[in-house]
Amino acid sequence: MADELQLRETEEFFYRKIPITRAMGVRVAEYDGNHLKLVAPLALNHNHLGTAFGGSLSAIATLAGYGLLWLELRDNTCHLVIRKSSLSFCRPVRREIVAICRRPAWEQLQTFKSAFAEHHKARITLDVTIEEDGLAAVEFSGIFVALR
Repeated sequence: MADELQLRETEEFFYRKIPITRAMGVRVAEYDGNHLKLVAPLALNHNHLGTAFGGSLSAIATLAGYGLLWLELRDNTCHLVIRKSSLSFCRPVRREIVAICRRPAWEQLQTFKSAFAEHHKARITLDVTIEEDGLAAVEFSGIFVALR
């Protein structure tokens, strides 16, 4: 379970390494070891219809996966990149954007970490859901690669 200091340090890391996150107003809301929750205000991420812009939804979903891996690896020499992703837009987001990346199965994560430790390169697929009112608004799946 992350404390408030760890959440703010993660936010500051995002702001330094991925500057668009500050402009989007992204905040690290929660990390309990099982999932990472990021939030961003609609006011900074809306389109001409007053709903969340698809590009912002894609960016925050990608960032949620990136953030979960960064918290899991805690390796400043590691470079995390997105290799491939897909999104399904199920419904418009009309309020705060809430992206949740759930930790993958223990075995999958251990295989990823072992491959990274041994070969200095590993890949893993992560799923992220952007929710509103308890319903999936966006479903994201991405292949992330860790490199040293």
